[in-house]
Amino acid sequence: MTFWTAWQDGVLAGFGALKQLDATHGEVKSMRAAPTARRTGAGRTILNHIIAEGRKRGYTRLNLETGTAPLHEPAVALYRSAGFVSCAPFADYQASPHNQFMSLDLLR
Repeated sequence: MTFWTAWQDGVLAGFGALKQLDATHGEVKSMRAAPTARRTGAGRTILNHIIAEGRKRGYTRLNLETGTAPLHEPAVALYRSAGFVSCAPFADYQASPHNQFMSLDLLR
């Protein structure tokens, strides 16, 4: 797993991680933006970096798992704006009313 942070004026703005699932498949992990950094582009910058790193590593697909509660709606909107679409559970995840799964085809 590789972990990145984003900083604004010496203050942690957010973080994200990328986990390799196999040679061509990665998982976006633990994306968070600090409350003070929301709507500043910090989350988008981290996500764009993770997507670029996935391509650099030769991945053909990125997946992620996130929640379904209203507090997750901004993150889901960010993922959708980057091209992620809903998908079935992946890896060892199990579907529940509290989670959802998304995928990004990196070959597009």
